[in-house]
Amino acid sequence: MPRRTARLLMGPDSSRFVARVVGRVQGVGYRYFVRSRAGELRLGGSVQNLPNGSVRVEAEGPRAELLRLLSDLREGPPAAVVERVDIEWHPPRGTSNFLILAG
Repeated sequence: MPRRTARLLMGPDSSRFVARVVGRVQGVGYRYFVRSRAGELRLGGSVQNLPNGSVRVEAEGPRAELLRLLSDLREGPPAAVVERVDIEWHPPRGTSNFLILAG
């Protein structure tokens, strides 16, 4: 979807967050879990393993769906143990795809 079209789909309630998920979140399918859930919620963004063992999630879309994703990030897939989710809110950029980034 072209960037211009993605921006048109973003309403006034759209936002973006960058989250760092800390705990046992690598090697347990966490990134695939996040991508699947973000797809169900029709959110754009990315998920990436970080060298320190945490996972970075950037997501954007309607705020209600972002809050649903945040709830899911705190749970994770069955093998994950989430200790903490640090969140920063930002203005949306118009991203429509959700990607797993190398990390």
